[in-house]
Amino acid sequence: MNVAVKSESLDRAKLEAIEAIKRVVGPKGYIDEAADMAPYTEGWIVTHRGQTPLVVRPASTWEVAEVVKICSEAGLPVTPQGGHTGLCGGGTPQGGILLSLNRMNRVREIDPANYTMTVEAGCVLEELQKAAEAADRYFPLSLAAEGSCSIGGNLSTNAGGTNTLRYGNARDLCFGVEVVLPDGRVWDGLKRLRKDNTGYDLRGLFMGAEGTLGIITACVLKLFPKPRQISTTWVAVPGPAEALELLSRARAASGDALETFEFIPREAVEMDLRNIPTAQDPLSQPYPHYVLMEIVSFASEGVDVAALTEALLEKGVEDGLVLDATIAQSEAQRDKLWHIRESLPEASRREGRAMHLDLSVPLSQLPDFYERAPAIAKAIVPDCRPFGFGHFGDGNLHYAIRPALGADNSKFMQAHGKAIEYAVLDLVAELKGSFSAEHGIGTEKLSDMARYKAKIELEMMRKLKAAFDPQGILNPGKVLG
Repeated sequence: MNVAVKSESLDRAKLEAIEAIKRVVGPKGYIDEAADMAPYTEGWIVTHRGQTPLVVRPASTWEVAEVVKICSEAGLPVTPQGGHTGLCGGGTPQGGILLSLNRMNRVREIDPANYTMTVEAGCVLEELQKAAEAADRYFPLSLAAEGSCSIGGNLSTNAGGTNTLRYGNARDLCFGVEVVLPDGRVWDGLKRLRKDNTGYDLRGLFMGAEGTLGIITACVLKLFPKPRQISTTWVAVPGPAEALELLSRARAASGDALETFEFIPREAVEMDLRNIPTAQDPLSQPYPHYVLMEIVSFASEGVDVAALTEALLEKGVEDGLVLDATIAQSEAQRDKLWHIRESLPEASRREGRAMHLDLSVPLSQLPDFYERAPAIAKAIVPDCRPFGFGHFGDGNLHYAIRPALGADNSKFMQAHGKAIEYAVLDLVAELKGSFSAEHGIGTEKLSDMARYKAKIELEMMRKLKAAFDPQGILNPGKVLG
């Protein structure tokens, strides 16, 4: 249940700052009733519940700067928030004001000749995809939450998604940013250049920082030609080793035009079928593992991605890499295949609490991880259900460990959650992987930062934080604690 910060807990300077903020943003720019603030303070994950005396919704960079300046002078903490779809508590306030950027949602400019788009931080990702398409261009960042997540949050967490294999993470799709610094000054780094070799990459400092160094208010995004052909295929494979070989062949055969390569075990499909009424089994019989892959072509002539895919699958069947497959013959069929993958987060939520890990390992280590991780988890809880799905093509897996069907999820988490988490993540560390591939740190992974991040890396990060935000007012308690 949401609890607003009581005014008695704030000193006079902070109370005066809150009143000054209200004057800056006007009546439409703030919310101070607890019930109305709940959508901003209650996260998608049930354990993420925050508190704040004021939700501030500025409409311009100038208003953001003025609000932050007031907070800096009063020592009032600021929690920036985008679409509020994060899974690690990065946008959940822990006192101080919550600064939502959802009113800053203008597309400032689309430059088709330069293949760039300048947009404000509150723009919803799906709307940016549509804006690019209307200009006969393509913005490839794609996430399950794209209908509600915002580009500012995507950049601040360096979001990944299903197309990272071909296009990279969010930071790889951004040329420049506009940032409000912790003292209220504005850095206009909205450059549309592909080459600018003039010292430190300041732009990159704010991506993945989760609003702890500055607040991204606008950005210049990289656009691409619009795909003219897309071949979407659901493939049954014997296991991760065969999936890895199929991945390598698909990249080579397509001239690296493989855009998506998602790995989905049978356990994940069955979880979907149990919890999502609209989910349908793509093939006529079950198989142990599947791959959802897409090959695209930007050429309107001279390339037939459907024929290329068929040849790849035929050779895969001959060599024992492919057990069965279906190729989408229409946009409706493509949507049905994607529905299985995109509804997995919701199916997981309905299934109940579990130990969820967002990890990555080098591609060559994926089969080794898949072979060893279940045994590690089952050594702690023999009847647990470990399985991972996700962005196999870039080495990122969303790995879940659940209790037996019908068991008490909360008791399982309380009794075994941390032990299983550390046991599996110790394997990830051994394989030179990461405990956070794309979801960020927030508050959820602070203990993992302390356990797995090298001391020298933490030291450099703390020095950056101290240099940019000596008062520690921006998103306190996140990333570094």
